[in-house]
Amino acid sequence: MRVFNRCYRMVLLLAGVTVVATAAFSAAGSQAPASGSASPAQSPVERGKYFVLVQDCNGCHTPFKNGEPDMTRMLSGHPQDITITAAPKLPPGWAVSISDTNTAWSGPWGISFTTNLTPDRDTGIGGWTEDMFVKTIRNGKHLGGGRGLLPPMPWKMYGNLTDADLKAVYAYLKTIPAIRNKVPSPMLAGK
Repeated sequence: MRVFNRCYRMVLLLAGVTVVATAAFSAAGSQAPASGSASPAQSPVERGKYFVLVQDCNGCHTPFKNGEPDMTRMLSGHPQDITITAAPKLPPGWAVSISDTNTAWSGPWGISFTTNLTPDRDTGIGGWTEDMFVKTIRNGKHLGGGRGLLPPMPWKMYGNLTDADLKAVYAYLKTIPAIRNKVPSPMLAGK
């Protein structure tokens, strides 16, 4: 009986230690890391790169080749050498069509072409100011105050970023290779 009581107490003790250790481990895992182990703050360019990656800007602004973004043309928009003259005919029940480069979108609004986001001065955002870029995303207006941005650009979602985050995206875009690529103007429905 004594041996049984000792074993029983040992099992209870081990169970108690396990519960306490598990609770402590869980609590420690949900807390922020100690200040000594925190990673250094990101530069605006690093932060901007992070946003460009997690928001999948390459998914629309980099022409696709064989079903994947062609990173040799990173963020250069719809290729100038691919001419689209009319919207494709869609079968009943379909509202949107996307080119095989994933850079031209056709829908009830007409045809939109993804913009060249590289810092090329003549065909990209190289001539844009930081303020123009922020206003474009914040207000959904090309060049910060022109025509409205068209689908599929999710500017209302991106417009929720802080000014500091939008400025970081702009800072990163100014560091990528400039690619000369004149994207056509959109073809609006009914015009």
